[in-house]
Amino acid sequence: MRNENLAVQVEGLTKSYQGRTVLSGLDLSVRRGTVFGLLGANGAGKSTTIECILGTRRADSGTAAVLGLDPKRERSALFQRVGVQFQEGDYQPEIKVFELCEEIACLYTQPADWQELCRRFGIGDKLKNAVKSLSGGERQRLFIVLALIPNPELVFLDELTTGLDAKARRDVWRILSKLKEDGLTIFLTSHFMDEVEALCDEICVLRKGMAVFYGTVEQAKAQSGCEKFEDAYLRLSEEEDAA
Repeated sequence: MRNENLAVQVEGLTKSYQGRTVLSGLDLSVRRGTVFGLLGANGAGKSTTIECILGTRRADSGTAAVLGLDPKRERSALFQRVGVQFQEGDYQPEIKVFELCEEIACLYTQPADWQELCRRFGIGDKLKNAVKSLSGGERQRLFIVLALIPNPELVFLDELTTGLDAKARRDVWRILSKLKEDGLTIFLTSHFMDEVEALCDEICVLRKGMAVFYGTVEQAKAQSGCEKFEDAYLRLSEEEDAA
């Protein structure tokens, strides 16, 4: 039964590739107006989980509801209410920042003010620059802007501060915290545990396609017997043993 207080509701999600199980009966839920972190080592199943939630990949079994909608049957309606940021984008080599932002904005019925978003994320002076000329950090901030142009209720952010310096990372955290206060739900993946600790209300740690922890950062530290969250994560994900 769908819960209207949840932005994401996943039950029994299972996915295999060529006989290899990638997700095994995954359950998770994300409350509206919160920041949720999906954590795990590379290959733990994070990308597959997001793809199944968004309906871009079909799960073998289980269900997913996003903002109360079926991501397969109600994709058009969902498209207008969700933003997605990935680490890389496939854009025309010479396209300028303002051209790309305008193209994205045209896809939505009530887009956000992309010029203001660019200013807030520190690339307001780069609008006439070709995307390919941006530094790695500037390009990463642009991808976050593109995910926010739909004026979404829910945004998926994949390794959002990769390539950013310490000040830029904290600036992004501050902006996202303000957006959360305004009602935005944020679903993120990150390998930076200080980022998770600063932003996330709840987390889920995946290990080989299974949820091995679900709760708050403080609960993760308590369960693992670790004082530092990074140590707790490494123990829960078993990355510590793999090192």
